Formats: sequence, C-alpha cells, structure tokens
Amino acid sequence: MVDATSAVSQQTETTEGILDVHRTACCVVGGGPGGAVLALLLARQGIPVTLLEAHPDFDREFRGDTIHPSVMEIMDELGLADRLLQLRHTEIRTFTLQTAAGPFTPVDLSRLNTKYPYITMMPQTNFLEFITEEAKRYPNFRLVMSARARELIEEDGVVRGVRYAGTDGRHEVRALLTVGADGRGSRVRRLAGFEPIKTSPPMDILWFRLPREAEDPEGAVGRFGRGHIAVLLDRFDYWQAGYVIPKGTYPELRAAGIEAIKRAFAELIPEYADRLEHLEDWKQASLLSVESSRCPKWYRPGLLLIGDAAHVMSPVGGVGINYAIQDAVVAANVLAEPLKTAQSRLRDVDVRYLAAVQRRREWPTRFIQRFQTLIQRRVLATALRSNTPFAPPVLLRLLLRVPILRSLPARIVGFGLWPVHVRE
Repeated sequence: MVDATSAVSQQTETTEGILDVHRTACCVVGGGPGGAVLALLLARQGIPVTLLEAHPDFDREFRGDTIHPSVMEIMDELGLADRLLQLRHTEIRTFTLQTAAGPFTPVDLSRLNTKYPYITMMPQTNFLEFITEEAKRYPNFRLVMSARARELIEEDGVVRGVRYAGTDGRHEVRALLTVGADGRGSRVRRLAGFEPIKTSPPMDILWFRLPREAEDPEGAVGRFGRGHIAVLLDRFDYWQAGYVIPKGTYPELRAAGIEAIKRAFAELIPEYADRLEHLEDWKQASLLSVESSRCPKWYRPGLLLIGDAAHVMSPVGGVGINYAIQDAVVAANVLAEPLKTAQSRLRDVDVRYLAAVQRRREWPTRFIQRFQTLIQRRVLATALRSNTPFAPPVLLRLLLRVPILRSLPARIVGFGLWPVHVRE
C-alpha cells in the first residue's frame, strides 16, 4: 500500500535511474485548467497534491481563453472572482454573426440570471498562473514544471503513481490517486489503455495572428461567406484570426498558396483586409484539426481521467475549459473525503468513488457534445458546403424570438446541462 502520510521526497538513486521518489495523496498530470483547479481544490482541503506540467511554463499559442459564467460562479464560491477580474480581460455578452440575412444573435448571455452574464476572455496563461499561485499558498501543494509523464506505476492491477522525466533526470511520484488531466493528446490515457470513441466534426480551423489597433472594437467577430467562415477573437494586442475550412481540405488550401487565404479572408471581413499583409508565410499559421471524442470509461483502480483526457470537445461554443473545470469541481467534491480516509487508514481509494465522478459528469458531457454535433451538422457543415452566402434557417430565427426559448442557447453555453458548485 502507498504511504501517503508524507509529501517529502526521498532520495533513492535506484538501478532504474530514478533520482527520487515523492509520496503524495493525489498526483495530477497536466497543468491545464482542469488539472490546476483540481489541485487547488484538494490543497484547500489539506490533501497533499502534486501537479505535474510537461512544459516549462503555461504560455501556448492559440489556447482557449474563454471563461464562461459557470466557472466565474465557481471562482466566486472560492472567493477568487474579484481578484481574477482584476487581471486584464474583455467581456463578451452576445454571439452575433454576420450572415446573408443580416446580423444573427443566437446567444445572448446578458439575459442570464447570474452575477457574470458574459464570457470572460482572458489569456489562459494568466488564468493558470493565477490558479497555481493561489494553490502555492497551501504547504501541501507541489507544482513541478517540465515534468513529462513516461510510465504509470502499477502494482496488483492498481495505478500507484507515475514516473516522469524532468530537466535533471527521471523521477517517481507515488500516490493514492493519479488523475490524468493532460489534454486531448493525453499520454496518461494512452498508457492506461483507454480508447476514446471519436466523431469527425465537419471542419478544421486555421489560426493566425493579425495586428489589432486601438480603435478596434473589443470582443469577437464572426462572418459566414460562400463555403467559408471567418472568426476574430480579441487578444488585446492582436486579433486571433480563425479561418474555418471543410474537414480534410487543408492540403488543397495550402497548395493554392497563402495569397488565396488572404483573398478569401478579406472577402469575409473586408474592414481588416489591410492587416492581412502581415500574413506572409505558412509558419505564421497553425492548423487545428477539430475532433470530438469521449472515453466509455474514465477510471480504473487508482486512476481517473478528467477534461479533454476523458472527453475532447469541439470548439463550438468554446466550452472545453469550462467542462474540464466542472469535472475538477465534481472530482474534488466526491473524492476529498475518500482521499482523506484512504490517507489516514493507508488503503486504496474505493473505485466506486471514481465511478461516481464519471456518472455525474458523463450525461452533461454527452449532452453538450450532441448539442455541438447538431450545430456542426445543421449550421457549420451547411455553410461550408454552400456556394451561396449562408443564412440561418428561418425556423431557427423565429424560435429564438420566443421568450421562453430565447435564453436556452445562452443557458446551454454558459452553464451546460446543470450548474456545478464547490462543496467544502
């Protein structure tokens, strides 16, 4: 049995080349939003937790930066919302798309009954630094950067921790519970032998930067054209530009040359056409191969998956960060007391508690993925296949004028199937 009563590293130098063995109650692999928030929540309850992040910092190109009302309410319950909002951010209250039929606003968050009726646009780097700095206030929290998970430690069919490669060699973390929160390409998921069920959304997205000027409006811009969709997301100092293309057409697009993209994008958003001169090379662009998947099972003895490691979200609605954090909150709510009991009695965490986390989060995940699939097939795929300017279906426009239905899309995007609350 793992002795997790102490989080003190033991110098060992074994024949396997392991430099040290660190013992803790919970080892979270992956310092994204879900992993960082879970580590914070457990640390707040006095549970020893080690957070392993594969990269030397949190800075990434084209990461999701949307914090929805559901997460802001969670931050409020933790007493962190006011300080979080002191960081540089913008607020998006509506999603308005320019279409052939004129402006179309399918989502109006300002109608929601919440203190935070908007999406907070904040660099994910800043959010993660904020959360981990808060976690460092607790002596039982440990953050290790540049820690790449290499192996799961398994004994008698139970995962007992991970071995990782650091900047100075190989290390070992032994834990009562290991949580894989390492994203859509999760190594923990692969090591554990989980096979996700994949779907194939009808599009990919080419991301690149465009200069932003002081007089530009804040927020986001979305335009539908003939077989293409353009998006601009406000990143304060620049625009993150997204060019949505039919699935699998990137080789054809690349063969047409960078100038072809610039012309097509300028046709959709002509007011920013002059900025496109800054896009000179394919090295400035990054292709996001859009995918969606869900693991049938998120756990095995000693191991739990959350966030994109358990269910990869389409970018529709920008809900991936928020579902990962909701997973983290439910995991902390369910597992905090079992972890404390297991630590005090030197026994494993009962697998029934791990199953309970999946049970509480699986239906909200299935629901939002089906909602995303509906939007992808009925709206995005239709727009991408069309050679004429896209207009939303008349029935959809009429339904969104009905008061009882008007706030439903905003509720789904802002909170999901139902809200999640911190229990401490």
